[in-house]
Amino acid sequence: MIKILIADDEFIERRVLSRAISNHYGNEATIQCVVNGKKAVDVATLWDPDVILMDIEMPGLNGIDAARDILLQRPSAKIIFVTAYSLFEYAHEAVKLGIIDYILKPVDEHAVTEATDRALRQLEAQRQLEGFAQEASKMEKGEGSDRASQLIAKVLKYLKQNYMRYDLSLEKVSDILNINASYLSVLFKRCTGVNFVSFVTDLKINAAKELLKDPLRSANEIAEMVGYESASYFTRAFKKHTGMTPTEYRQSCAAKGDSK
Repeated sequence: MIKILIADDEFIERRVLSRAISNHYGNEATIQCVVNGKKAVDVATLWDPDVILMDIEMPGLNGIDAARDILLQRPSAKIIFVTAYSLFEYAHEAVKLGIIDYILKPVDEHAVTEATDRALRQLEAQRQLEGFAQEASKMEKGEGSDRASQLIAKVLKYLKQNYMRYDLSLEKVSDILNINASYLSVLFKRCTGVNFVSFVTDLKINAAKELLKDPLRSANEIAEMVGYESASYFTRAFKKHTGMTPTEYRQSCAAKGDSK
């Protein structure tokens, strides 16, 4: 059973979000609704929802602060912000917290279900990865080494669904698996042909390329969305990877579009 928590002080928005979830998941989902950030923290702590759809601007405890409190107690919770404001106003704090998506008001039901599906896929990948920890420990000890490719397949899935996190690192993944980071590094390179950092960088830059095709998104905003803590670091990484700055890449995409 999927557990969805909706936190919004506006009745109409709660109703739209609830309807979207109910129509999409039917009896597979249980929904709870709260009207402020404080209640969201209380319910999330006791009920442990899989996904939280939360308004940013709520009276009292706002969505940013509520998300921070929830994630301290439920680090695996997947939070999606619902906001009438541009994400860029909150992007730095949201990405630091690990917020996985945002939906702009007025809410579109398709956007709600797309974001929720994405959150549930990430949650499943993380749970599978954590559940694989015991097998990984056996492999490190030399037991069942034929399962190495299965382990790395789980790691790859996790990376593809979490590349936008600031805290994504070899050490973080090895901690989840409860295995030595050096061992995971060697295993990763042996199974994929590339090192861990290069693989994650490829994911970030490829995602950035797609986002740069949208002329309404600034390079600074895109840097935040793909998990870079500063725009300058993003620009250096992007140029090293593609031979162009983000601005030059966007211009080249526009030129190709104009030439068609």
